[in-house]
Amino acid sequence: MKLVLDVENTVSKRDGVMYLDPFEKDNSLVMVGVLPDAMYKHEEGPMQDTKCQPMIFTFDHSDHPDNANTYHWDADAVTKSVTPHVYLQRLLDQTTVLIGHNISHDLIWLWESGFTYNGPVWDTMVAEYIMLRGQKAPLSLDACAKRHELATQKGDTLKNYLKQGWSVRDIPWDELTMYLEADLYATQQLMQVQRERLYTTDMSSLESTLVLSNEMTLALTKMYQRGFKVDLDALNSVREQFVAERSGIVDYLEYALKDLMGDVPINLASPEQLSSVIYSRKPKDKKQWSDFGLTRMSEKEFRDIVNTHTEPVYKSYLRKCADCYGSGLIRKRKKNGEQYKKENKCSGCTGNGYTVVRGSDIAGLRISPPYSRFHASHGFTTNKSALEYLGRLALQYDKEKAADFLGKVQRLSALDTYINSFVDGIKKHVKDDGFLHVRLNQHMTSTGRLSGKEPNMQNMPRGGTFPVKKVFVSRWEGGKILEADFAQLEFRAAAFLSQDDIAMQEVRDGFDVHAYTASVITEAGQKTSRQDAKAHTFAPLYGATGYGRTKAEAEYYTHFVAKYKGIADWHQTLARDALTKGVVTTPSGRVFTFPNVQRKVNGTVTYFTQIKNYPVQSFATADIVPLAFLEIDRMLLQLKSCIVNTVHDSIVIDVHPNEEASVTEIIDVVNRTLKDVINLRWGIDFNVPLVLEPKIGFNWLELTEAA
Repeated sequence: MKLVLDVENTVSKRDGVMYLDPFEKDNSLVMVGVLPDAMYKHEEGPMQDTKCQPMIFTFDHSDHPDNANTYHWDADAVTKSVTPHVYLQRLLDQTTVLIGHNISHDLIWLWESGFTYNGPVWDTMVAEYIMLRGQKAPLSLDACAKRHELATQKGDTLKNYLKQGWSVRDIPWDELTMYLEADLYATQQLMQVQRERLYTTDMSSLESTLVLSNEMTLALTKMYQRGFKVDLDALNSVREQFVAERSGIVDYLEYALKDLMGDVPINLASPEQLSSVIYSRKPKDKKQWSDFGLTRMSEKEFRDIVNTHTEPVYKSYLRKCADCYGSGLIRKRKKNGEQYKKENKCSGCTGNGYTVVRGSDIAGLRISPPYSRFHASHGFTTNKSALEYLGRLALQYDKEKAADFLGKVQRLSALDTYINSFVDGIKKHVKDDGFLHVRLNQHMTSTGRLSGKEPNMQNMPRGGTFPVKKVFVSRWEGGKILEADFAQLEFRAAAFLSQDDIAMQEVRDGFDVHAYTASVITEAGQKTSRQDAKAHTFAPLYGATGYGRTKAEAEYYTHFVAKYKGIADWHQTLARDALTKGVVTTPSGRVFTFPNVQRKVNGTVTYFTQIKNYPVQSFATADIVPLAFLEIDRMLLQLKSCIVNTVHDSIVIDVHPNEEASVTEIIDVVNRTLKDVINLRWGIDFNVPLVLEPKIGFNWLELTEAA
């Protein structure tokens, strides 16, 4: 029996954050709606085909006459001696496929309310996302129904109640029931449309992707339920460390700005003011300057425009106002010369007590914007990548003062992000039991790579100068955290997809590609460490070029194309497929459409960056990683140890103190058998080695190689 499922629950609001999960003590399950394709009478045993109709189970609703554990459906379908909880569980026991829109939400509420279900699922939201084939579109149930011209009864009534601050449990029972039934019918119709399109159109290759994604939905929901243990004392310590460092940087920058700019306060959060500090120039006419396009003009053309349409920024100094003597207030005089009793704001200094005097010295770091891409409407670019580039450039030309200032500005921005988004974000979402329940989305990125929020556990800083990961620990005393990380996964995927002989041989030989990158850049005149070179090694796989980089860095990008000719040729094949067929397909069957792709006058192809990026990133992190995840998760079923997170190309496991050897053996097994798993799933002979490298420790940061 296929069973469509939808739940309604209360929502908690705390510190401006909405919590819809069942881990909040004040949240409760209000209704469960199901729509089976067949109903049965429990006392007769086997299922009997009957008319399909919604069944609404009410658990917590204030205006229902039988408030606790009631149901709304044909009373003859079950004897009154059977509770709704028992009857609903029997329905779940008979279910062969559970269907829902964002079914992870419904499942977690069922599980936390005492129900069990571990069979196949069909998430209509995830299916719709996959069948959009890389195109962005709204994925709400209402939006999906409208896109397929399905009848819906959803209106603004329920939303109006919620806007007025009503609890879900207090919305009139009849209206909530009508809303829930409409959702059930819409979800059922959407599933039917999706299956019809899958088997009657050119989307049949997506079936494997849909199956894998639904398997991952179930596994990720289990992971979400488990949670990841947080050491709150360590979290508070990390915050104190970050706040202290931030205070020191603010003091440094305030002192530096007085030296660079004079006495006038500068707001570094303002891109316009920061631009003046870095480049020492500002637009003469803001409107005219903002109208300049970001065209790829030559350095000379750009320099001429900068010289013509911008002007130098000079140091400015504060001087005590001569009219009010620094008080900001002044008494006006009457015609007879007598002073008014009431003081007024001084017009000479607008009440500040000081006037600004322009000095004769040029202010700021005096860095010249190197290319036209540095143009911005407020002046010049001050984003993260621009500051990183200028910092490297400053070091190259021994401008340590400028490099230090730019580094401090970046560090301050990063500290603000990590304090607010990660440290405070983690603290906001840790439940009373000390667990952070990691919720990952399968439908947000174009490539299928997982994403997260509140907090985004996919962008957790790796460590080093941001030791946030140390706060994540084992749920067991004496337990450990193991992270199994794929070695160079996306490069290996590219090597396989392109069948580049050199790339495949380097993988087999264990060639250190990052050290090689560093050597190329260093030999080109810019001394670079292996760690710094990592940012460049695989960037060409994702469409990056040498444009806008230092000459030495640009040399590597030219070198990459010349060295890996197979990858470069494969990129051109992808471009031709996109031009002629409008699609790019991965070996797993995942499809990306490019309906508006075209060849430009200069011979380049529009969307070329995405055309190169999507197959690699998708096949690696949206296909191979989930396969490994599912294999590990399956083998852990016999143990207490469990998966608690996955980040791009790594899988994080909470290891019971008695199971370290067993878990490392599981990783070894996956390393030996993953090629066979890929072959079994997709019929692919993956002739490039894939290696999961496990590291283990007492927290997620301080890990060493597993024995």
